[in-house]
Amino acid sequence: MTQEIEIEYKNLLTKEEFERLIKEFHINQRDFITHYNYYFDTLNFSLKAKGSALRIRKKQGIYTLTLKQPHSAGILETHQQMTENQALSLVAGESLQLFKGEVTNAIKNLGIDLDDIVYLGSLKTDRVELEHEDNLLILDHSSYLGHEDYELEYEVKDAIKGKQRFIQLLGEYDIIIKSTDNKIARFFKLKNNQLPRS
Repeated sequence: MTQEIEIEYKNLLTKEEFERLIKEFHINQRDFITHYNYYFDTLNFSLKAKGSALRIRKKQGIYTLTLKQPHSAGILETHQQMTENQALSLVAGESLQLFKGEVTNAIKNLGIDLDDIVYLGSLKTDRVELEHEDNLLILDHSSYLGHEDYELEYEVKDAIKGKQRFIQLLGEYDIIIKSTDNKIARFFKLKNNQLPRS
């Protein structure tokens, strides 16, 4: 189990803005790495209501269960490694009760029954990461629930200086500033719109 505080800024891009940045930073298609996120919540989105989110990420053959929670300095991420069989069993409907650890303890501390958490769908991301000054610049092309989007993320160590640099970066490349939810929020918003109404 590991924990980390993530400080990042993000901006949705048009396809044209995305392709312009790829050209500006001399990125080739082979530079992208594909990973998959498998998202979980209760059917009434109890984790989301607490500002939290649960996913399994498959990246280069490694499966990691991650709980994201609000934190005063950014987002607190709690990670737990899983085997492929464990990850696939959760996707297939196995209860989280069987996967004891810091992630499940944190969910219980939120007052959420582990048996109520279900798999809601997956998101595929083609990602490239670049060192940019003292920060990490990330370009993502994501596909989920019949939808696709493009995004610039900027992971920083210093929240104030990092935000200033991020805003400057958008201006330098003539990128329109957009209010941007994180991937999990975008996924759940679309998923909620697709759920049948009673």
